[in-house]
Amino acid sequence: MIRIYNTLSKKKEEFVPLEEGKVSMYVCGPTVYNLIHIGNARPMIVFDTVRRYLEHRGYEVNFVSNFTDVDDKIIKKANEEGVSAEEISKRYIDECKKDMEGMNIKPATMHPLATQEIDGMIDMISALIEKDYAYAVNGTVYFRTRRFAEYGKLSHKNLEDLQAGNRSLLVSGEEEKEDSLDFVLWKPKKEGEPYWVSPWGDGRPGWHIECSVMSRKYLGEQIDIHGGGEDLVFPHHENEIAQSEACSGKIFSRYWMHNAFLNIDNRKMSKSLGNFFTVREISEKYDLQILRFFMLNAHYRSPLNFSADLMESSKNALERIQTAVDRLKYMAEHASETELTAEEAEILKGADAFEKDFDRSMEDDFNTADAIAAVFDLVKYANTHGKEGVSRALAEGLGDRIRGLCDILGLAAEKQEVLLDEEIEALIEERQAARKEKNFARADEIRNLLLEKGILLEDTREGVKWKRA
Repeated sequence: MIRIYNTLSKKKEEFVPLEEGKVSMYVCGPTVYNLIHIGNARPMIVFDTVRRYLEHRGYEVNFVSNFTDVDDKIIKKANEEGVSAEEISKRYIDECKKDMEGMNIKPATMHPLATQEIDGMIDMISALIEKDYAYAVNGTVYFRTRRFAEYGKLSHKNLEDLQAGNRSLLVSGEEEKEDSLDFVLWKPKKEGEPYWVSPWGDGRPGWHIECSVMSRKYLGEQIDIHGGGEDLVFPHHENEIAQSEACSGKIFSRYWMHNAFLNIDNRKMSKSLGNFFTVREISEKYDLQILRFFMLNAHYRSPLNFSADLMESSKNALERIQTAVDRLKYMAEHASETELTAEEAEILKGADAFEKDFDRSMEDDFNTADAIAAVFDLVKYANTHGKEGVSRALAEGLGDRIRGLCDILGLAAEKQEVLLDEEIEALIEERQAARKEKNFARADEIRNLLLEKGILLEDTREGVKWKRA
């Protein structure tokens, strides 16, 4: 029985999907105006692991995660570079997908783009106006927050407290609202910004309506799980509930899951503090499998502190697993006996206990930290019983058990030959030196080696340029 901590009820609940054997899951994706940072990476890794575990348990998971490709930050970046917002968002969606692949995150069933779903947003806003949940003023459409009686049920915020906290928001444009708590569904265009034609004038959607519409289109009016970082609980997810439920009259999502924040050296990540790291920067120093291991070595609802020391510990820990699997693989390849002995059959059966511990941990609100501890217990067991001279069947059996559990977590149980940027640069320098010495055989050898690792070289007038295939 899988139990999930539901932000809505503030307690763990037994997971019962709307449709037996199937799970519908929506996770808010990044706003694509730059390379993703390690804060973005945490929900990506967490919810990819949730999905993998549900699939391991036999569920057919329809996993939708959007890209917000129209936003003030995207427009600002486009104006700075003198290009279109579409060019910026397309560039960084491509870069985001590269980083996701490096972190072994499975592509979603669907990755919708906000800009391709505008018609659906106009339809939902129109329906909310018809139901008297929204109103238009001078080209802006607002949602009547107080009209939705259950507003605040996710964030557990009181409307009167919110009212008091919102008095400072009565600035330019805000006086148009009937109530300071009302939020924007559609905003009028500004000079130099992308816009779409609507019944209320040219403009673009508010952020919150985007996810409601994309979730409804690809998963239906009711979904099983909605996930994201805890910073999205209010106002984003609270507003999603209000819009979606006001429109459909049905419970929007049964289970709400939120991962906790990521700090850097015990401080909030920010560019001003100089502790802002992109996933790409981390990939220049570490295989991104190590970042994934680091993220999963804590429960997703626990705040996580990122530091160089913790990354080194994660590197060493992951290597322990990989070394054990490599050793078992070597023993299987060099075993003189192929079949299990009666004693070995008992040893292999003994490994069942660790798989049960793993499942118990994952069933308890996806406790990946305890699940990883179960993997290490299995590694220790395999190191103890997988001695020289064992049969191929036992060595392979123990290795497969470790690989299987790691695969559910999206971790590579075998070492991946990934070249870091500095290693590539060093090989290119060596190749250049070989060419100067007319050692073309060595130069070709290095080019071929890099090609095998997916590194393409281009000799230009400015020197050698390289890129990952």
